[in-house]
Amino acid sequence: MSNRLYVTTPIYYVNDKPHIGHAYCTILADALGRYTRLNGGETYFLTGTDEHGQKVQQAAEKRGVSPKQHVDELFSAFKDLWPTLECAPDRFIRTTEHAHVGVVQRALWQLHDQGLIEDRTFEGWYCVPDERFWTEKEIVEGKCPDCGRPVTRLQERNWFFLMSRFQQRLIDAVQTGEMAIVPANRANEVLGFLREPLQDLCISRPKSRLSWGIELPFDRDFVAYVWFDALLNYITALAPDLPPPTQDDHQLTKHLLASPMYQKWWPHVTHCLGKDILTTHAVYWPTMLLALGLPVPRRLVTTGWWLMDDAKMSKSIGNVVDPLVLRDTYGPDVMRYFFLREMAVGQDANFSEEAVVRRNNADLANDLGNLLQRVIGMCTRSFDGKIPEAAGTPSFVLADALLYAQRLQSVDAASDFETVAMTASQARLNRTIADTMALTQKLNGVLTADAPFKTVLTDRDAAATTLHHVLQGIVIAAQLLAPVIPAASAEILRRVRAEDGVVRAGVQLLEGPPLFPKHEWKAPVTTPVELPVSTPTELRVTTPTELKVQPGAAEATSGRGLQDFRTGEFRSEQEPSNLVDIDTFSRNQLRVGLVLTAEPVPKSKKLLRLTINLGEETPRQILSGIAETVAPEDLIGKQVLVIANLPPRLMMGMESRGMLLVAEDADGKRVPLHPARDVPNGVLVK
Repeated sequence: MSNRLYVTTPIYYVNDKPHIGHAYCTILADALGRYTRLNGGETYFLTGTDEHGQKVQQAAEKRGVSPKQHVDELFSAFKDLWPTLECAPDRFIRTTEHAHVGVVQRALWQLHDQGLIEDRTFEGWYCVPDERFWTEKEIVEGKCPDCGRPVTRLQERNWFFLMSRFQQRLIDAVQTGEMAIVPANRANEVLGFLREPLQDLCISRPKSRLSWGIELPFDRDFVAYVWFDALLNYITALAPDLPPPTQDDHQLTKHLLASPMYQKWWPHVTHCLGKDILTTHAVYWPTMLLALGLPVPRRLVTTGWWLMDDAKMSKSIGNVVDPLVLRDTYGPDVMRYFFLREMAVGQDANFSEEAVVRRNNADLANDLGNLLQRVIGMCTRSFDGKIPEAAGTPSFVLADALLYAQRLQSVDAASDFETVAMTASQARLNRTIADTMALTQKLNGVLTADAPFKTVLTDRDAAATTLHHVLQGIVIAAQLLAPVIPAASAEILRRVRAEDGVVRAGVQLLEGPPLFPKHEWKAPVTTPVELPVSTPTELRVTTPTELKVQPGAAEATSGRGLQDFRTGEFRSEQEPSNLVDIDTFSRNQLRVGLVLTAEPVPKSKKLLRLTINLGEETPRQILSGIAETVAPEDLIGKQVLVIANLPPRLMMGMESRGMLLVAEDADGKRVPLHPARDVPNGVLVK
């Protein structure tokens, strides 16, 4: 594993204020950098703003100001936001900086000298919002295939980068993993795109149409296409001492390769980006680098979209969430935790404020914050507010929690991200968080099982041992969660006086208010809709087992058959022999639970061992025969349906306390069932 990480976000376009997509990607990059430093590595974290292009020019014209004044006013909305979300980029770059202009012009000049840029007269369909040309075959019913907005027919002279020459080299880079794309299905998407002949890329815009951009050094009538300009920011940040280009010295590569920062960081680059800009990063960008004689990016981490009611957030439909409102309402730690816990990297995730409240109240306020308050309170009442000495032998429950904590510490979070997540179907940051929160649940279970608040009256050493080790477990959890909730983790370590990660007997604990105040979620009030009733409302049936509603009639079954409510007559119908009454069914406790851990059962091909949070003080161990259908990592962090009131059962020498609800697919394989959307853990299925 490398001990360095050069992590970047896309540079954000300054045509509007930040939204939660920007916030999530920046928090993700920040957390990855913090995990690397947590494990003794070095990180260089880059973000910034993309400030050229037609949309910026049009926005400035609409406001009646110059493009420069427009971007100078808007870039700070991004730069000033990140520290308030506890994100600490090492470099914030702007594409209007002189250093970046020089890098772009050097790249253009070098490619022109190499014969890899040529001028052509081109006619095609142009999408103004995407600032991109499309062919006749690519447009869909007169609209842009990417954004769905109308395109305009244009014929003009432009400069083209001969991108098609690098198609096979790019395919090789993706297939061999030289340029890793996470999750794996996005790599397949890129390879699918590359099955068709790769077109050359128009990289200029005439000044007669667009003046706000970086001028082509070899043709002053044109400016650079905004994406050619923007992508080069990733290497501008690694060439701080590059002199401005001149007629005699305008090559980029030789200067870049001589840069100590480039040599140190570029081999370890990870680009975090949204899936909607995958093509630009996985096709345009690496072919530009190959043409310049530079290595392709090491890794692209492609994030999903935040959805609201299963629809992508969009300004046009008015469902975009302001991260400033979330930060001010719940605090940056809660916001960071929700983003990183809720979304598996690469997958879409539903956003709701109700889900933010649920994560805060259940995970942070109850499992972590209340745990700290309880232990410090017990130490205050029974041990003069000091950390007691572990003088006794840990109980079985405590020993299990300590063993779990040791296992967590032995898993290097950054190396797990490097060696496992990057070669699997998704980056598993949310799993790392879930595993850590499982430790807090185990520690809460220790307090319930060992009851030190009671045993202190009869066995002071036993109570002291429990409290000492639980405090050490809390410290371990705080350290592992520090990249996710940095301020709260630092406060936990401060109160336990264990900034170095070591709990010491006799140290005075510090009391304080709850780390995570609980919030109350109130659903928006909706006006009830009254439906017309065209049939009598009084039902005269005995022991009904089924209600059927048909157009123009209402019927119910009883022991005498089906009754027509309009006539009162019964029709005979053969009743199935396997029916159960509602009382029998209701004795089954069907509950929703969250999968915290999942792993294969040794010597079994079918069984997975799951730890599931059913809203109880201690998670349950449940064994399920789904190993042939579902990978363990795909279950972690998902909610499942469980029959919770079955008696314990021994399977392969392990106790299983419940049963997962599954269905069989066409091949007879068992598939677990999931709620359509998140609900509180432990809620009854009715």
